[in-house]
Amino acid sequence: MCTRQGPAVTQPTLLIKDADCIATMDDQGTEWRHASVLIRGHEILAAGPTEALPAEWLAQATQTIDARGHVVIPGLVNTHHHMFQSLTRAIPAAQDAELFSWLRTLYPMWARLTPDMIHVSTQVAMAELLLSGCTTSSDHLYLYPNGVRLDDSIHAAQEIGMRFHACRGSMSVGESAGGLPPDSLVEREDAILRESQRLIEAFHDEQRHAMLRISLAPCSPFSVSTDLMRESARLARQCGKHGVRLHTHLAENDHDVAYTREKFNCTPTEYAEAQGWLGDDVWHAHCVKLDDHGIGRFAATHTGVAHCPCSNMRLASGIAPIRRMLDAGVPVGLGVDGSASNDAAHLLGEARQAMLLARVGRSLAPFGCDHGPADMTTRHALRMATRGGAQVLGRDDIGQIAPGMAADLAIYDLRTLGMAGSAVHDPIASLLMTQPAQTAWAIVHGRVVADHGQLTTVDLPKLIGQHNAMAQSII
Repeated sequence: MCTRQGPAVTQPTLLIKDADCIATMDDQGTEWRHASVLIRGHEILAAGPTEALPAEWLAQATQTIDARGHVVIPGLVNTHHHMFQSLTRAIPAAQDAELFSWLRTLYPMWARLTPDMIHVSTQVAMAELLLSGCTTSSDHLYLYPNGVRLDDSIHAAQEIGMRFHACRGSMSVGESAGGLPPDSLVEREDAILRESQRLIEAFHDEQRHAMLRISLAPCSPFSVSTDLMRESARLARQCGKHGVRLHTHLAENDHDVAYTREKFNCTPTEYAEAQGWLGDDVWHAHCVKLDDHGIGRFAATHTGVAHCPCSNMRLASGIAPIRRMLDAGVPVGLGVDGSASNDAAHLLGEARQAMLLARVGRSLAPFGCDHGPADMTTRHALRMATRGGAQVLGRDDIGQIAPGMAADLAIYDLRTLGMAGSAVHDPIASLLMTQPAQTAWAIVHGRVVADHGQLTTVDLPKLIGQHNAMAQSII
């Protein structure tokens, strides 16, 4: 049992009562049967077997969720996404393309984005994440046509109630300068840096349990200059705010690696390090082609990785060496990546895919190595989706169930058809071995934001209708 000071009567207290199982994801991997979680305001007050919690505390709950027949885990953490891309899922011309041709196909469509499209697509992506059990997400918005601003995503997140790491992405090197994006979608670098400064000052919350933080995220080595990489790192580290992090794409596929070698005469890791982009305040998306030297440098500098297995398979980028990264001490979290390259945003499904792909990847390793399914267990994958994601985003207040942690929880019904015959044996493993379609409840910052397939904060059917109309208009 874990407890803090008893509940104050002036604060709302939510009791998650009598769950069949609670997986805390603490350092010891503690799991309880017939257990409860008591939430006061925005944080967890106590958790443990129900019979071990003080009865007078339980009696003071102002709201109770009957969790019998359910399993409770910490809210999942998504470390990489492009939420605007939910408008271009399953575009026929891009269904069978690899990364660079996929981007070239979609850039002209994304050039039609408007502020309203960003707002609506962000909420659709967040709704899908919340209903999968994800309570914290980053988002990498790197193009700003037609008056679009990162503010559009931020306001959407505030309305829907998701804990949000908003990444101010950017592209500054267009086709005419040897980059990949069309010139019409790139920005002046001085304007990018001014806007980055404004966003940090206006929105970044460095307090514990913050609902909103800003990161700086030049898109990739093939779409920004070395000057912008260096200046973005300087700004993040000297802005006077704690917790402003750095994010970009790195070593995603063979073409990405070839571009870096040809353009900069080095490996992606060497390029990142030369620009000041290794460190415990940095995380890179994909890293599919990270070599042994790169893994060693990431581990030594505590640089994080956002592993996006579904996107990597969808674009045939390859299998990231995640087990080797974890064994070396690299912080690794999971990301659903852009909706148009996945094409889904189900983070529990991403954890399942990470587990399965790691097993396949090990089987393809050189003959004679020690490999097997136990190299990536269900609990390994769930830890990446919770504690791993929290570490990658620089958070020590989410990703586990313990007193003083943010009250972010995902609750799943064990009595559904998809869980039949599995939850009776191992309810935690069943989340990945069989995988429920949706949460019963998702709780963010002590607030129930998803309840049995519906959101409590926005009108989901209306939102879907708006989104589909916009998706038709953008092509």
